[in-house]
Amino acid sequence: MLRLRRAEPDMRVEMMPLIDVIFLILTFFVYAMVLMVRVDMLPVPLESYASGGSPEPDPAIAVTLRLDGSVFVGQQNTGPDGMLDAIKTAQSDTPDTIVYLVLEAGEGATDRGPLLTSVWDRLHRAGIDIKLVGAATEITP
Repeated sequence: MLRLRRAEPDMRVEMMPLIDVIFLILTFFVYAMVLMVRVDMLPVPLESYASGGSPEPDPAIAVTLRLDGSVFVGQQNTGPDGMLDAIKTAQSDTPDTIVYLVLEAGEGATDRGPLLTSVWDRLHRAGIDIKLVGAATEITP
């Protein structure tokens, strides 16, 4: 009888299923560690003091530079030329009014750099203290 000899298959260890299993186990343990962290917050009643008072908000007005290059003082479109008159009018009513300079977020068709420096210079020459408004960042100076 004629015997056919078969070659024995080489034993191989497939790595892809092993890697999948390892990542699955790793994901399970990371998720389990996240669930183990407990945040305990204690309810703390705030004390009331006889010398205390309720805070009074400071009056403020915003000078907003829009993406299209228009300048708003409060809700009024004044443009760069009418900006100082509108601020002086608001400060004549309440002299401790804070002026915030706000840039609208985004990218506009106009370059707002020269407009920003012009508005800043006009406000500074008029002796108006300016505060900038922006989003908080994670980077510490």
